[in-house]
Amino acid sequence: MKLLVVGAGSTGGYFGGRLAEAGRDVTFLVRPKRAEQLRANGLQIVSPMGDVTLTPQLVQAGQIAAPYDAILLTVKGYALEASLDDFAPALGPDTVIVPILNGMRHVDRLRERFGAQAVAGGLCKCSTTLDEAGRIIHLNKIQQISYGELDGQPSPRMAELDALMQGVGFEARLSNDIAREMWGKWFFLASLAAITCLMRGSVGQVAATEYGAEVARQIVDEVLAITSAVGIAPSPKAVAAAKDQLTEAGSPLAASMFRDLQAGLPVEADEILGDLVARGKAAGVAAPLLAAAHANLAIYAAARPS
Repeated sequence: MKLLVVGAGSTGGYFGGRLAEAGRDVTFLVRPKRAEQLRANGLQIVSPMGDVTLTPQLVQAGQIAAPYDAILLTVKGYALEASLDDFAPALGPDTVIVPILNGMRHVDRLRERFGAQAVAGGLCKCSTTLDEAGRIIHLNKIQQISYGELDGQPSPRMAELDALMQGVGFEARLSNDIAREMWGKWFFLASLAAITCLMRGSVGQVAATEYGAEVARQIVDEVLAITSAVGIAPSPKAVAAAKDQLTEAGSPLAASMFRDLQAGLPVEADEILGDLVARGKAAGVAAPLLAAAHANLAIYAAARPS
């Protein structure tokens, strides 16, 4: 199976790099600046699970000459639109796109552009970042990726992708309920992002204030109301666990969006919060705290130098 990884940032670079390390047929579609960096220094992973430096196969926009069997799409949500034309030549009649993005808006956009048959589901749990030298820094031992057909049905292409992913060194799992898992991740991530970005602190810092835990629980309830109305609601057990985790005293937990905000980087405000608020509004579900968090981030994005 020939795999095209769109993006060689911290997520695509980590999973694609581990696949390449294991001898899989992996090519990275990258921007010119990243291509120059990778050609000069190699694809470098620094991880508690083992360091590696690879010489990856690279292509840039306009250089794709033939279709790939699968596309692992790992760009940030705000970079999705710009990537569509770049990887479109990699699609053949049987190519499957496995997006590893946050939220669900990307699924709608990919289906609109390439057709529902071309799009599967995916998510990952892996805390990584790029350092100034372009190295992929793996921050803990968690390295999980899940994938599956969005309708939950088994398929030969997912079985083939699963065979590609197994035995590589990270935890790979073929899911028969990937849509529910994606909605579940969005539920938690949107709650965490809204809490930590709106109140500008970690979970523990928010919980230490007089009204912080109360506001955090209200935010979780707003996200729950929307996901229940327009998507797939998490279980009561998952909701209770989320409320406990997101109000835990002393917790250093914060959304990666909050870290990006602190660093002056672009944020996925529209994909993680704005789209959720819009879906809720269309269904008649009010979410004033989520809307406030999104407005807060929209002001930041508008003021940020382009």
